[in-house]
Amino acid sequence: MAIKLHSSFAVHPGPWLRAEMIEPHGLTVTEAATRLHVTRQAMSNLLGGRAGLSAEMAIRFEKAFGIKADALMRMQAAHDLAKARAGEGKIEVERVAA
Repeated sequence: MAIKLHSSFAVHPGPWLRAEMIEPHGLTVTEAATRLHVTRQAMSNLLGGRAGLSAEMAIRFEKAFGIKADALMRMQAAHDLAKARAGEGKIEVERVAA
């Protein structure tokens, strides 16, 4: 039986990365962007939770900080699904019979 987690456990990876990786290393958004070879705007959008984590960015964090890209991508997927579930009442479909 699969474990079902409450949607409150579905954290956006951006703010988590800011709190757990960027700030503890004493980096600013600009310094993090420079070290990961991305634009400051892209880093700011991710860390602020305004943009999702791409697979490429997950690999960049893996290479820079040692955190597994797979774990970050699962975090993003869980966040995306929780967000979609919150509005699933508005999703209309026609059931397909077997």
